[in-house]
Amino acid sequence: MSEWGKSLSGLYSNITKPTLDIIIFSRKLAEIMGWRGPLSLILYSLGTGVLIRLISPSFGSLTAALERLEGAFQGAHNRIITCSEEIAFYGGHDREKDVINGKFDAIVDHLRDFHRSSFLFGIFDGFMVKYGAFLVGYAVLGLPVFGPDSDKYIKEVGQDASAITRDYIRNSSLLISLAEAIGRIVMSHKKLQNLAGFTTLVAELQEVLTDLDQGKYVREMVDGNKLQELNLKPYAGKVILGDRIVFDKVPIVTPNGDVLIEQISMIIDRGMNLMIVGPNGCGKSSLFRVLGELWPLFSGQLTKPSGRNLFYIPQKPYLSQGTFRDQVIYPDCYKEMIKKGVSDDDLADLLEQVKLTPLLQREGWNASRNWSDVLSGGEKQRMAMARLFYHKPAFAILDECTSAVSVDVEGYMYNHSKELNISLITISHRPSLWKYHDFKLQFTRGDPKGWILEPMKIDENFNPSACSPLCNLTFQCSLGC
Repeated sequence: MSEWGKSLSGLYSNITKPTLDIIIFSRKLAEIMGWRGPLSLILYSLGTGVLIRLISPSFGSLTAALERLEGAFQGAHNRIITCSEEIAFYGGHDREKDVINGKFDAIVDHLRDFHRSSFLFGIFDGFMVKYGAFLVGYAVLGLPVFGPDSDKYIKEVGQDASAITRDYIRNSSLLISLAEAIGRIVMSHKKLQNLAGFTTLVAELQEVLTDLDQGKYVREMVDGNKLQELNLKPYAGKVILGDRIVFDKVPIVTPNGDVLIEQISMIIDRGMNLMIVGPNGCGKSSLFRVLGELWPLFSGQLTKPSGRNLFYIPQKPYLSQGTFRDQVIYPDCYKEMIKKGVSDDDLADLLEQVKLTPLLQREGWNASRNWSDVLSGGEKQRMAMARLFYHKPAFAILDECTSAVSVDVEGYMYNHSKELNISLITISHRPSLWKYHDFKLQFTRGDPKGWILEPMKIDENFNPSACSPLCNLTFQCSLGC
């Protein structure tokens, strides 16, 4: 954006002022020696400009490509900063180094080609515009003495050498100024191409921001034929607000057009605790993305609670910048907390429910630190549950949000959630959570529908710790789970 602003601000000095100089100096020269002189120089410059336009590299495309490569290089660094711990655990530093070096080499190669093209083009450009224009200019200077009207001019000035010298110096000064102005216009072609490249990137950014404001997007669909066959279009469905969750013939489709579930219809009322199971990649988390309107609704009708009556807790909770208190009440601020009539003592009770009282005693409410680095994985997940208890929504979507918490603490938090009358919708691979739910939504790849909704049935002899890891996918084992 800054480069675009610099290029745009240079338009006056590169185009507007030289254009004004051309008009003024051409008119003055026409008064002295007629239009033949300035027109000769202008026509030469126009011909040179057309030739340069034909042979010059596409500096606009080269500039836009360079900006994209630099953006990818910076994005790779940001990804490493964000995922540094995971990369270190996997020992992936060599692999990430290769990725960074590859993106850096791409920038170097592009810059090498860019500067080579600029160098060769600059030689031709400078010779044709500067030296060629001056040669034509000096030829024009000789017109009064050696041109068709030389007799008339000599007769006017007589044999006064000083008068001829005076006119020569005056005309040469005007012609040099005219040549310089024309040269700047012709040489501004490259800068205009750079501006065009920056403008292309800014226009793409503006288009994306406009689509975001209007709730639209443009993506290349993976299987457009399948979408046409099912008569599915982005944002063709209808979302209405209500006091329960209703999926009415809603397809689960990714933003790029990959159809995960052709159609799902179900009702989730208050007090209905639902467990969602199924193999990876079948659409469990995608269901919530559609519910949260992060993904477009391609068809059907979706009814959902408004505002914070629908609360989502992911596997990796987000911790904001701010105090320790801010982590519990996020996205509220301290003033909103006071307005709700909640005190620090009430928040301390919430932390007691998730077994984080020692952390409060160690840090204090007003401590401000980088909480993503300070808290462990289990502490982050328990903090997210405390945040859930603070907001007390009607529905809570728990997406593997207790995977780093011990079973006993997990059970305590689930029981407290039900005491607060929060309807739980859980995705988890832990069989120990089945007993906290009344219904089971199972995504299957073999079933024609792709999903089955039924009451949760658990055998009295069911022992979660004895279950096979695949039991939570099939709900069929020798123990009856």
